[in-house]
Amino acid sequence: MISISSDVIRGYNDTIILCLLMKGPSYGYEISKQIRTISEEKYVIKETTLYSAFTRMEKNGYIESFYDDNNATGKRRTYYRITDAGRAYYHTKCEEWNLTQEVVSKFILREEYQNGNT
Repeated sequence: MISISSDVIRGYNDTIILCLLMKGPSYGYEISKQIRTISEEKYVIKETTLYSAFTRMEKNGYIESFYDDNNATGKRRTYYRITDAGRAYYHTKCEEWNLTQEVVSKFILREEYQNGNT
């Protein structure tokens, strides 16, 4: 099975995480699991990548972290929630993605390029 290279998706890790946080607060392992499930195992985010993104986005004011001591396991878990700035950033990145996809699709899998005609 082909999986997505981290180089290809690197610029959109924050967008993916913010998309999931738009649905409500969550924690690292759950977000990682959702990414794996929604992508049908085609993209598995590394733990270091995920937590680096959390740190960067919190520093930029896109998310906030908080602790939840009231979970079934009794372990203290760090949750993340999106901020208004994070919602605005998410929408900007979605617009950027649409433009990127439009431009790149002009060059990928075009029949005339595949056949050597330019």
